Amino acid sequence: MPTQWNTLRNDGSLRSRAINAENPAGEAGSAGAASSPLGAGRKGSAWYPLPAGEALTLANITGPGVIRHIWITVTDKTPAGPFVLRDLVLRAYWDNSQHPSIEVPLGDFFCNGFGERALVTSEPIVVAPTGGMNSYFPMPFRTGARIELTSEHGGDLGHVFFQIDYTTGDDFDRWPGYFHAQWRRSNGTTALGEDHLILDGVEGTGTYIGTYVALASLHRYWWGEGEVKFYIDDDTDLPSLCSTGLEDYAGGAWAFQDALRADPEPNILTFSAPYFGYPFASSTDTTKASEFSTAMMPMHGLYRWHLPDPIYFQERLRVAVQQIGAWEHGLFERSDDVSTTAYWYQTEINKAFPSLPSAADRTPR
Repeated sequence: MPTQWNTLRNDGSLRSRAINAENPAGEAGSAGAASSPLGAGRKGSAWYPLPAGEALTLANITGPGVIRHIWITVTDKTPAGPFVLRDLVLRAYWDNSQHPSIEVPLGDFFCNGFGERALVTSEPIVVAPTGGMNSYFPMPFRTGARIELTSEHGGDLGHVFFQIDYTTGDDFDRWPGYFHAQWRRSNGTTALGEDHLILDGVEGTGTYIGTYVALASLHRYWWGEGEVKFYIDDDTDLPSLCSTGLEDYAGGAWAFQDALRADPEPNILTFSAPYFGYPFASSTDTTKASEFSTAMMPMHGLYRWHLPDPIYFQERLRVAVQQIGAWEHGLFERSDDVSTTAYWYQTEINKAFPSLPSAADRTPR
């Protein structure tokens, strides 16, 4: 698969373009023309507003081409509520498809679940201070690309800052297919012993490249013994690939703690690395939306990118994660609040995704 680094050679066929509020069509020689009190071409149009209940078209590109980088930042709260990052939905459509190939709450796409900010320093996703969200997933298309940001938040957003960097003239067949991302949630609704479904219904040839998990613990004790399972092609009851635990899948070990001990209370250690990380852990509400105690159920955010170790499938793919905990008396089944984002490529554009839950049903606990 081509990457940002091995596509630096200029063969004369590609053109670099960028879309933002200063150049909404990404046209050559047209950026930065708007006027400000400083004069013409002096930072005259740096953002767009996004009223409640409306959609903003971030990009509408005629292909072929490849989106190389997306940068976006918005406020994380308004007087109408604190969960802007869950209330905004990022969607992308390739080649005039009627179905989005990306449909994910904005924060979760950038590994910022729970409507809260977390710093992420990974290969494809970087979240920088303060709330600068970056994606470096290559997103190729044959004839066109449309990216939208829809607000299901209760209040208006005064500023959406963004930039989409892309190239035109790319050979689509040099890339692994169309980029996809899908969000799912099991909000304490799975029966004990039932797995949370990360991805299902994928048919055709493709490459699975990553998972983000936002888990709110609804039971006592350790929450991360569940194994991530990949059912590839003809797998039925048992998968071809299976991790040895959720923190193991995210590159960690021994519960992300500084030591395994009951007393004194162990320290939770967060981290962010190029291909895996545990960038967020909190049991305190930081929204300031209530005058009562800020204590709440523990929240955990972790990711794993299968970029050096892609998961290839030829016919179909299903991905799930068990919900299993542990204490001094052994393992036990759990039913937590689990939200996941799956990232993958397919040679063909996907069929319609399951319906995205409403903003009310996406609200973090």
